[in-house]
Formats: sequence, C-alpha cells, structure tokens
Amino acid sequence: MLNSQKIKGAILVLLGAASYGILATVVKYANHLGIHTSALTFMQFATGAIFLTIYSNIKQKNNKNAKPVSGKSKTRLILFGTSLGLTSTLYYISIQYIPVSMGIILLMQSIWMSVVVEVVWLKEKLQAIKVIGTLLVIGGKLLATNILFEKHTISWIGIGWGLAAGVGYTVSIFSSSNIETSVPSDVRSKYLVIGGLIAIILFWNINIITHLSGLSMLKWGILLGVFGTILPPLLFTKGIPLTGIGLGSIIAAIEIPISITSAFLILNEQINTYQWIGVGVIICSVIVVNLKKHP
Repeated sequence: MLNSQKIKGAILVLLGAASYGILATVVKYANHLGIHTSALTFMQFATGAIFLTIYSNIKQKNNKNAKPVSGKSKTRLILFGTSLGLTSTLYYISIQYIPVSMGIILLMQSIWMSVVVEVVWLKEKLQAIKVIGTLLVIGGKLLATNILFEKHTISWIGIGWGLAAGVGYTVSIFSSSNIETSVPSDVRSKYLVIGGLIAIILFWNINIITHLSGLSMLKWGILLGVFGTILPPLLFTKGIPLTGIGLGSIIAAIEIPISITSAFLILNEQINTYQWIGVGVIICSVIVVNLKKHP
C-alpha cells in the first residue's frame, strides 16, 4: 500500500504531467485566434526564465550553506538547455500540420530514443526488457498515430517535425537527469530554461519582434509559461523523490491521454479506437520497463 508521502508525490507528478499535457492544445487554440507560434514560445520561456531566476535567487539568499555555481556548470546547463526550447518549438510546429493526438505520440518516441542514448552514450548494457519496451512503443505509435488506417493524406512534414521534437525531448531528458546533477534543482532549472530561451530567440529571431504584440498574446504566452516552464519542474522535483523514478515515470505517462483528451474536448479532434489502443500499448511499455527497473 502506498504511504502518505508516496500519495503526495504521485499527486504532484500527476499535476506536473497534466500541465505538460495541455500545452499543445493551448498553443493550437491560440494559433486559431491568430497568435503566432514564435510569440507564444518566446513568452513561455521568458516567463519561466524570469520566475525561476527570481525563485532560485531568493532560495540561494536564504540558504547560508549554498555554494556558488561555477561558470563551467552554468555554460553546460545553458548549452544543454537549448534542447528544451528546440523541443517546444519543433513540437508546436508539428501540430500545425498534424493533430495534437499524433504530435504527442511522436514526441513520446523519446521513450525508445532514450534507450538508444543509454546504450550508445552511457554505455549501458542493453536489456531484453528494454528491447521489448521499445518494440511496444513503436507498435503503439503505428496504432496511435493512425498511420495504418488513415484514409486521408498524412502530412509527412508534420511527422518529420514531430520526430525531431522527440529527439529534442530525448536530449532534454538526458540533460535533466545527467548534466550537473550536483547543482540544486531550482538553479539547474533556471539555467536550462535560459538555454531554451536562447534557442528560441536564435530559431525565430525577427519573427518574435514581428508577432510580439497584443494583450491576448501576452495572456496566452504567460499561461504557457506557468504550465510549461514553471509548474512542471517544481512539481516534478518535489514529487519524483517521493514516488521514486520508476513510479514517477509511470504516472508522468498520463501526459499522453491528457493531451489527447484536451485536444478532443477543446479542438474537437476525433480519436478512434485504434488510437486509444495505441496509447494504451505505449503506456504499458512505460510500466513494463520501469517496474522491471525499479521493483
């Protein structure tokens, strides 16, 4: 039976995953209102960078034993943090061509991509259970993206952007769990988000200035900042230590059905039975891999 701390941690992780899950729907809805993706992504990360900078500075001042972060650590965190900005940008571009339900599945191909990183980069031994999990994810993707049963023309451009976002998400996961882990989580989050902001500025450049106007843009951008770069890091860093990585990863997989359900309710995107089966297969693969690794 789960104790009260695990339940508390599970709720925090669930809320963090739910925050991530609604982002694509919010972006696509704002796009329908005429707000450009460049302005939305810039405001999302600018809001997060400002808040996390203030938050981490206050914590550091109140912690008399806090050690200063070296310039090398800051540089590494900012460099790897660019993957956060690229992931959001590529993901938001992909859903201009494909449904949100398909975009989130492509983004979550990071599940098997992370296995490849562990084997190639971290030199970890390839385990049979991870191979099975990878095959389940790929099979689930074929069902969840409706490629096998889609009668209409599929946008391969959108699929390409979505897979690229999956690669970026894989790098983000690696960065969050392996880069400068001795640095306090709030400070790490600050520099990672700053790196993401820099990547967005370099990617969109003049487009940001062109489309950065209007109260509506500011409202939706700040909303994305709260649910995309402020709440999830804070909720995950507090919740996952209580649940453990394995259970935390399983709960975080709720991001997939939340994203698809929000797109169905708000954007009226239609989801068929095969797609829900695919989502179920992918979530099962997450459970199988993590329960084996963290009994």
